[in-house]
Amino acid sequence: MTENPILVIGGTGKTGRRVVERLTGLGVPVRVGSRSGSPRFDWQDRSTWAPALAGVRAAYVTYYPDLAVPGSPAVIGDLAGTAASAGLDHLVLLSGRGEDEALASEQALIDAVAGTSTAWTVVRASWFMQNFSEAFMADGVREGTVVLPAAEVPEPFVDCDDIADVAVAALTGATPSGRVYEVTGPRAVTFAEAVQEIAKASGRDVAFVPVPVDAYAATLREYQLPEEEIALITYLFGEVLDGRNVAVTTGIREALGREPRDIADYARATAATGAWAS
Repeated sequence: MTENPILVIGGTGKTGRRVVERLTGLGVPVRVGSRSGSPRFDWQDRSTWAPALAGVRAAYVTYYPDLAVPGSPAVIGDLAGTAASAGLDHLVLLSGRGEDEALASEQALIDAVAGTSTAWTVVRASWFMQNFSEAFMADGVREGTVVLPAAEVPEPFVDCDDIADVAVAALTGATPSGRVYEVTGPRAVTFAEAVQEIAKASGRDVAFVPVPVDAYAATLREYQLPEEEIALITYLFGEVLDGRNVAVTTGIREALGREPRDIADYARATAATGAWAS
């Protein structure tokens, strides 16, 4: 299966598109798994799974909307079983730190491929730095005020480029399989400190305003955000961001033999692209 493609589920997302870019740059054939892909992949439509997995040698798996969502372990287990039946050599799962459903999803994948020829790797990540530039916090940065229900609890934000490098190393056999690589940045900072780094790098005034999680959820409802997404956001800010993930890990060094990128480096590089221009 060495000439067969690698499937990147969520290949248009923050980490997925970076994995696609890196594999393509290495000359590795890639199949982008998305609802607009060909063949199409849709987590909500299981009839799309087998065609998307057919003929691929490995897969990078990111779950939408998030592994923290109830019911995700059963879905991940079923997907892993389908992949093992299709003869895939390797599954690399993107997971999240400190999330009970994510940990259960990891185990579901491991159990599903046990006794088969399909190897597994888990990349368990902290909060993405790119949430400040490519997700729901980006508008606040551009407008000059980031409003979040974040307490003064530090988080060792990780760069999506580092996550992609670890995933590609696993997919290409550069790192041992059967391992969990827990990846973080090199230091933990509060959301307010992260915003300060962004303001400094961009040369703009950007304020951080903390609000109660219930008030934040009410604001999201005013913007007609789906209840499923509101529940996920309030869970992450209200429960997961409680200090359980403050510790910095060595996962990136273990996988890549180098240190992870610091949030100050991320802020400077991102500011140079004009991503936060008002």
